[in-house]
Amino acid sequence: MIVRILAEGQWTVADDQLDSLNALDSALEAAIADGDALTFAKSLEALLDAVRTSGSPLPDDTLEDSDLILPPADATLEEVRELLNDDGLIPG
Repeated sequence: MIVRILAEGQWTVADDQLDSLNALDSALEAAIADGDALTFAKSLEALLDAVRTSGSPLPDDTLEDSDLILPPADATLEEVRELLNDDGLIPG
């Protein structure tokens, strides 16, 4: 799957990483629901780091349709809250 981190780029991430990304997404959702800014920041960074470390970056001159779009590292709790759907940031 192709994952875009806004303001950074795209990564190819193996489908078998989806469960671990969903677990991190759930922690992020819980922090948002609780209004816990510190846990939110740590959870967002953990999610983005998981994509960066488990994925392979696409070249900057390549643009693929993204399967998942994640907020930038400096996104606020309110900005990410607006991006959430029923499944969080990551469907499934």
